[in-house]
Amino acid sequence: MKTKQFAEKEIWFVTGSQHLYGPETLKKVAANSQEIAGFLNDSEHSPVSIIFKPVLTNPNSIRELFMQANHNDSCIGIITWMHTFSPSKMWIAGLKMINKPILHLHTQYNRDLPWGEIDMDFMNLNQAAHGDREHGYIYSRMRKNRKVVAGYWKEENVQSRLGIWMRAALAWDDLQNCKIARIGDNMREVAVTEGDKVEAQIQFGYSVNTFGIGDLVQYVEAVGQSDINDLLAVYDAQYILSTDIQKDGVKRKKLADAAKIELGMRNFLKAGNFKAFTTTFEDLHGLTQLPGLAVQRLMADGYGFGGEGDWKTSALVRALKTMAAGLKGGTSFMEDYTYHLHPSGAMVLGAHMLEVCESIASEKPRLEMHPLGIGGKDDPARLIFGVQQGPAINLSCIDMGDRFRFILNDVDVIDAPERLPKLPVAHAVWIPKPNLQIASESWIYAGGAHHTVFSQALNSEYIRDFAEIASTELVVIDSKTQVSDLKNELKWNDIYYSFRK
Repeated sequence: MKTKQFAEKEIWFVTGSQHLYGPETLKKVAANSQEIAGFLNDSEHSPVSIIFKPVLTNPNSIRELFMQANHNDSCIGIITWMHTFSPSKMWIAGLKMINKPILHLHTQYNRDLPWGEIDMDFMNLNQAAHGDREHGYIYSRMRKNRKVVAGYWKEENVQSRLGIWMRAALAWDDLQNCKIARIGDNMREVAVTEGDKVEAQIQFGYSVNTFGIGDLVQYVEAVGQSDINDLLAVYDAQYILSTDIQKDGVKRKKLADAAKIELGMRNFLKAGNFKAFTTTFEDLHGLTQLPGLAVQRLMADGYGFGGEGDWKTSALVRALKTMAAGLKGGTSFMEDYTYHLHPSGAMVLGAHMLEVCESIASEKPRLEMHPLGIGGKDDPARLIFGVQQGPAINLSCIDMGDRFRFILNDVDVIDAPERLPKLPVAHAVWIPKPNLQIASESWIYAGGAHHTVFSQALNSEYIRDFAEIASTELVVIDSKTQVSDLKNELKWNDIYYSFRK
């Protein structure tokens, strides 16, 4: 078994039954359940520890276990399975109080029926076909959010879908104690990067507080020369440096300034126990250059980031970074920057001023310094690279006033049709699904922001699970999307969420 990336976190495997069928049946239920939990725990798809819990057979034991789950910081979710028939009224008290994500696994211990040997003992033991239907009813009756996965527990697809949900649960758990530092305010007069931070903390768990640029500058100024030299050696080893910033280059001192900013930001974030942050080019007093390289490298280490004070995207970058940890492909802050509208194939050139995470780089990044027409500071250092071809998602979070909304677009990353020798920033080229016209019209109707989280490690199922856990509206734009249908979906959602309040 591979070493688990989050072994300290637990999913509790909970089986329901009752005493109607006698002690021998309950022993088999427990043994079968323990075997399934152990198998799933050993699966390469499980990033956390799956812990078998004693079989639940009455309301008091169910309530007690769910109470324990609520107060256990290691427990990030619960998998329930009804091996036999477990009357669902027994589950009401527990389900009323549980505040951890839930997955309902609809499986059975045996894959095939032993047709010639089936007797009533076998039928009493293997009742998941209708036991899980009884259990599903009470979830629906109580309007409890959960994921349902049906299929044989040894199947790859079942294990994969369980793993996806576990990663969504990990991201949710991480947000519950996530502190976001908003260094400076958001870009002036911009609407979509604003939002209700109090409501966000109520709904998502993370806190957002603003710090003056001077708070960061104090940490930058405290950085010692030896630490700067050590970080410059890291740059020399990890990246392809332009001649002017190599040792003895004319701009080497400016690169040292960038290293000083990175070290100061790291110390600031570490001291405050922050997991995500924002910056803005309109608030740089005391810094010699806009933090570009620093932000790129901090994102690569798992920090969330949003440009121009965009704290909602910063939180979302952190959440998707957590979900994607250990998976193939990267995740980054991104922006739909400009279009290629040629009739032979419309596409998007995605980039940002500087801050795109190197985790999505298709080649060894180049480290260079170029002028930046905004911010009024020295030429900032930045990593420049392209992005590997393949499927990806773009995800946005917006504040609709009465609720938050996620908007997701499936995209296909392609190679740029031509070289981009004069574009001094990291960039990606993609074709939105189903095409640029429908995708962009749908995105705009939904109110999607210009800032997104771009990920080649995740797909829409991760986000669907996360949105379900977070009780947040999700609008998906994919290969099946039609603008007229999406407009109707938005209207129906407005009605649903107005009544849900």
